[in-house]
Formats: sequence, structure tokens, C-alpha cells
Amino acid sequence: MNYCFMRFPDFKRKAVTLSYDDGMIFDKKLIEIMDKNGLKGTFNIDSGLFSEDGKRRMTQSQAVELYTNSGHEVAVHGKEHLPLGHIPTAMAIADILNDRIALENLFGTIISGMAYAYGSYSKEVVDMLESIGIEYARTTSHTERFELPANWLGLSATCHHGNPKLMELARAFVEEKPSQYYWGRSPKMFYLWGHSYEFNDGNCWHIIEQFAEYIGNREDIWYATNIEICRYAKAYKALKFSADGKWAYNPTAIDIYLEYFEEEILVKSGETKKLK
Repeated sequence: MNYCFMRFPDFKRKAVTLSYDDGMIFDKKLIEIMDKNGLKGTFNIDSGLFSEDGKRRMTQSQAVELYTNSGHEVAVHGKEHLPLGHIPTAMAIADILNDRIALENLFGTIISGMAYAYGSYSKEVVDMLESIGIEYARTTSHTERFELPANWLGLSATCHHGNPKLMELARAFVEEKPSQYYWGRSPKMFYLWGHSYEFNDGNCWHIIEQFAEYIGNREDIWYATNIEICRYAKAYKALKFSADGKWAYNPTAIDIYLEYFEEEILVKSGETKKLK
């Protein structure tokens, strides 16, 4: 069988990532659960809405203490959490860009991921995102599937944690095996999203605890932040192949793992590798 498929680091075929919004104090307990089970994820923050008392939404200092060097990603959610598809485009872009600037200065890192506030966006906004340094943007839609997105600026989740099929989907993901068919050997991603306050308000922390315990700490799964998966997938797409398919050049700063004509091959950053 002739094919070339992306594989995640260490030739893993599956990845899991989480995405949680709004910078709530309940993120602290969520991160404890994630860390215990080896999960990684992204926290989408509205830098203009930090609270003064830190009783529900975090204060700025609480956020810095929690997320800095946590191993999890901080991403843009709009400085004022505005519905981007229902306001003037210039105003929408300002809300995104101002949030990015504030978060980068606050956390001392480059921030280029995003989740649309309320899941609201317009074509005009999407068309502008790359020009202001946004590499991916998550919607609030879900697929109940495990494919990687064709368009990283319209990223859909597998499901929200409140989906009644959550554990059914988790089991299907874990138990899924590559098939003999071309489409059955592609890489898979389970993407979970939500708000941590929903666990507190609904008294349902057991949902994420059960999910994390089941899907976490598995040797065949890559646990990564949203931006790590996005950048890895884009680096794979950037590989350059010779016309006869015998050589590959990796122009990126990321080592790329792939399955090429049934062989596992690592093409290191900057390397030109003979494949066959």
C-alpha cells in the first residue's frame, strides 16, 4: 500500500487536547486534574475582564501565578469577550489584537492561539486573523469525530464536556485502530472544550475526573496544547519532497515523524532525509 501519513512525536497516531475559556478560578482545580492524568490544554483568557476579588473570575495576579510555567497554553479570547460576528470588523480585530498584546506582556511569551468568544465570528474577521498573528481559532461547534481540521481558523472540537456521549466518544477514540484502508490510517485528535465553572455550578467535577482518568496517561497518545498540535501539523505540511518521492526536506524548526510506505521515518529539523 502506498501512502504518507503524519505521525505525532514518537510515531504516535493519536493526540488529545483540551480548551477552556474565560480564566475562572475553577481552572486551578481543572489543571490539577489534568496534570494528575498527564493531559495538556489551552486556557483562553479575556485580559480586560480580570476581577478585583478573585472569587469567581481570576484576578490578574492569580492568572499569572496559575498559568505561567504550568505547561499549559494561554490563548486569546477577546479583551472584552465581544461577539466578533456581530460588531464592526475593525472593533472585532481591535478586541483580538488588544487581548493578544496584553496577554503577551503579562505572560512574557508569544501568543498566537485563540477561541472565538460565544463562538461568534464573520468571514471578514477570519480573513484578518493571520495578518495579526493568529495561527488557529476555535469555534463552539463540535463534530463528535477525531479528524484534524482542514482549516485551523475554523477549528471545531470533538465535543463539549457536557455532551452525553462524552465517554462513548472517549472509548471509541481509545479503542480505534488503524485499518487497511487509506482513510483509516490518518492521525486522530480528541479535542474537548468547555468552561471550568460549569463543573462547579453543576456540581459535576466527576465528569472531567472520569474522562481524564480514562483517556489520560496512555503511552500511545500525545498529550499537547492546541498550539503544539497546530504547529506540528503545519510543520508536517511544510515538508518538501523530491519529485520521485525518494527524499524529504524539513525546512521547519520541528522534528517530524511520518509513516511513509509502511515505514516509520523521522525527518529532523533542517534535515534532508533519504526515504527509499
